[in-house]
Amino acid sequence: MSDENYILGCFASTNMGDEQGALFRTYIWGEKGIGETLKKLNYRNYGKDMKRILFQFYVNPIPYELNNLKEIENYRKKEKSIGIPIIVNEGNFFNKSEPERVYFIKASILQKLDLLSEVVKKKKLDTNIESLKRDFQGLFD
Repeated sequence: MSDENYILGCFASTNMGDEQGALFRTYIWGEKGIGETLKKLNYRNYGKDMKRILFQFYVNPIPYELNNLKEIENYRKKEKSIGIPIIVNEGNFFNKSEPERVYFIKASILQKLDLLSEVVKKKKLDTNIESLKRDFQGLFD
């Protein structure tokens, strides 16, 4: 499947040379990371109004960055996309066991998809978030 077809994508913002950032990226793009798995979900299966949902993982963000992050970004109609920030820090990720880290990533994505469903309703988009959530969970069963 072409990279242009997947609906869920990931981005990680880390400090250069940060060991924790490098560790976190392995959970997204490493050998057992979720990045490639997420590409199995084709945007065409969920409607025409949303082509990309980008989960923006902010690893140990600085206070300024933290204060300026929205819970969910505005829908970009021209791009048919939306960015969804997720904060990753010592308390919710790095001081956890490996299974707890994986759970955090999956649970965070599901929680943010719930927030996205409110945007979909408000903007009257045709994106079927419930179906997307079911398919997302099915990837990891």
